[in-house]
Amino acid sequence: MRVYAIADLHLAFVTPKPMTVFGPQWAGHPQAIFDRWREVVRPQDLVLLPGDLSWAMRLPEAMQDLAPVAALPGTKVLLRGNHDYWWPTASKLRAALPPGMLAVVNDAVRVGNVVVCGTRGWLTPGHEPLPADDARLLEREAERLTLSVKAAQALRQPGDHLLLMLHYPPATPPYPPNPLTRVIEAAQPELIVYGHLHGVPPERAMRHVGGIPAHLVAADGLKFVPRLLLDTAAEPML
Repeated sequence: MRVYAIADLHLAFVTPKPMTVFGPQWAGHPQAIFDRWREVVRPQDLVLLPGDLSWAMRLPEAMQDLAPVAALPGTKVLLRGNHDYWWPTASKLRAALPPGMLAVVNDAVRVGNVVVCGTRGWLTPGHEPLPADDARLLEREAERLTLSVKAAQALRQPGDHLLLMLHYPPATPPYPPNPLTRVIEAAQPELIVYGHLHGVPPERAMRHVGGIPAHLVAADGLKFVPRLLLDTAAEPML
């Protein structure tokens, strides 16, 4: 099994919202995502989708946006992004998801010998501290990540790979420690994936948290090609 990731699909089939208003790098969206996905992902593979999946405001419309993704090869693991306003409770979401689609909601999932945990994340302090409201939201996301990591530890078996998803980046330049990075460093996942940042080449984004590889997988930065992270029969691609 190979593991891929791609974030920020920003689908909008029910209420069209052309992404080219955000820059020419979005030309060909979303068909380019589907075409590139079919070129690289096999049915037995796993694809991580860390947030901003649909512009929909309600679950039924979001499911229409996600239907073409569900039809693509591979098992998909979803995480909420800051624009996924349609995201309901865990029970409602899991009841609505089609076969082959899983979601991480304050917990973790295991697919083959890969365990996936994570949380949306939030703004993090950089050169300046966060305002009080944002600091509280960040602490809440760290608590959710702690719950997810504990669930992953309960699922994990000897030889399993532990992967961690965020939507927001785990830290902000100059990358001081924050509540999320402390949870991540304690958990010691094999790698981290995140999205949210647009117009940033992946090679110029944050690439490590305490030595743990971190991968920016926003769709536009990847030129819509899902990023190969891991082949479970080989070493991780750092």
